[in-house]
Amino acid sequence: MNEKTNRRTRIDWITFSISGGFLVLFLLLSLLNKDLMGEWISSSFDFSVTFFGAFWQLLLLATFVVGVSLALSKYGKVKLGKLDRPENSWFRWVSMILCTLLASGGVFWAAGEPIYHFLTTPPLFADEGMTSAQAVVPGLAQSFFHWGFTAWACLGTVATIVLMYAHYHKGYPLKPRAILYPMVGEKIFNKKSVIGAAADIVSVIAVAAGTIGPIGFLGLQVGYALNYLFNIPDTLFTQSLVIIFLVTIAAVSAASGVDKGIQLLSRLNVGFAVVLMIGMLILGPTMFIIDSFIAAEAFQIQNFLRMSLYRGDSGWLGYWTVFFWGWFLGFGPAMAMFISRISRGRTIRELILAVAIIAPIVSNFWFAVVGGSGLFYELESPGAVSTALNETGMPAAVMAIMEQVPFGMVMAAGFLMVTIIFVATTADSMSYSVAVTITGDTHPPRVLRVFWALLFGGIAATLLGIGESSIQTLQNFIVVTAVPVSLLLLPPVWLAPKVAKRMAEEQGLITESHRPASVEEKERKTS
Repeated sequence: MNEKTNRRTRIDWITFSISGGFLVLFLLLSLLNKDLMGEWISSSFDFSVTFFGAFWQLLLLATFVVGVSLALSKYGKVKLGKLDRPENSWFRWVSMILCTLLASGGVFWAAGEPIYHFLTTPPLFADEGMTSAQAVVPGLAQSFFHWGFTAWACLGTVATIVLMYAHYHKGYPLKPRAILYPMVGEKIFNKKSVIGAAADIVSVIAVAAGTIGPIGFLGLQVGYALNYLFNIPDTLFTQSLVIIFLVTIAAVSAASGVDKGIQLLSRLNVGFAVVLMIGMLILGPTMFIIDSFIAAEAFQIQNFLRMSLYRGDSGWLGYWTVFFWGWFLGFGPAMAMFISRISRGRTIRELILAVAIIAPIVSNFWFAVVGGSGLFYELESPGAVSTALNETGMPAAVMAIMEQVPFGMVMAAGFLMVTIIFVATTADSMSYSVAVTITGDTHPPRVLRVFWALLFGGIAATLLGIGESSIQTLQNFIVVTAVPVSLLLLPPVWLAPKVAKRMAEEQGLITESHRPASVEEKERKTS
């Protein structure tokens, strides 16, 4: 049987049909009656925030704590993926990690979110006597928290350890259901496994919703930037052309695979972002940015537990923290699979350090450079950034900041370029992850990768055509899809330490202890 045919037979048509059909149904219902669809999603969103918000906050905190504990323990030396040497250099590896969900989302939110928290101080730190200058640090720190340590940890730490063990060390398909393997055993991979199929299906739907959203958001941002820079009308037609262009780049990158297109695009992306940050540092309020970054990072660390467990204002939480946590959890399985694919040969310590420490600090510094500059200009001249933000929304915030910077047009053009590449890298990495979910193969058929990239773009463009309110509906839908996925991401919190211990014994890092037989050991003895 040739390779092409073999790959075709590995496609999970049940997962493909149900997840793809669900997305098409969502699109059709939005076209037929967007108001009714919006009401259904809004009610489901309220339910999710009310009954799962506290659980998500605890889950993300536990994931981060367990991940860091593993990195600092004797299990930190465990090598993942059955390779003695990593496939990718540190820079390539970290670049691909950075150019995923949080980085692309951060491009959209970095300018606006700090201003929002500056204008209205988060309720945990609200003080009626606080001056504008005093509101800078807690406002920036809240943004750091939302795009920081716990956010990144839920995307590629404990779940990645379990996935890499099941796939590379035990030889099972790389699918979301593999997260449950240490607990359920190999029967989770049975075609008749309802739990296994459900795990794969909800993961595909959640990551699709979470990817389509940023494509739509960033499509709006690019459309606004083109109008600002080149007077190109910011119309639906322009926005749709932008999305088609972005998704075409993503499809070409996804077609060429992780080792070529995705890796190259990620390195270009990080390179452009670094140049842009250096430019902003030199041309912008340098010392204000550096001082604000250090102060806000220290403030976040000092108040980390309080911010993680805050439950005071449910309305604010639903709009900010819980919304972000639901969005990121929905991405969890797909991100864990993508990071598993690029992390062979890395130790647990390196994995946790890169994903849960380095990536958050880089993200936070990006927020300090872009959002911190906005805060400086807002302090100097009230309304310089907030007026555009309040009147036009997030897409206008970046250009309002660039207007204040020397060589602002050049910097704005650079930001436009970074935005374009970030959209493409998110779409290509997530279309790859979905294709892997459908096949269980780390080298899924090219046509499948391209199909999902084009589907993401097509739905995003169509929803923009219905109206920007449909993107808001999708934003709420992202959170709703996170409910079943968050249940899937709970077991790795206690399974990852067990798996790490098992691998440490296999690699001779610790003496094999007398312990109860694992699920797979019992199955092996039975067979």
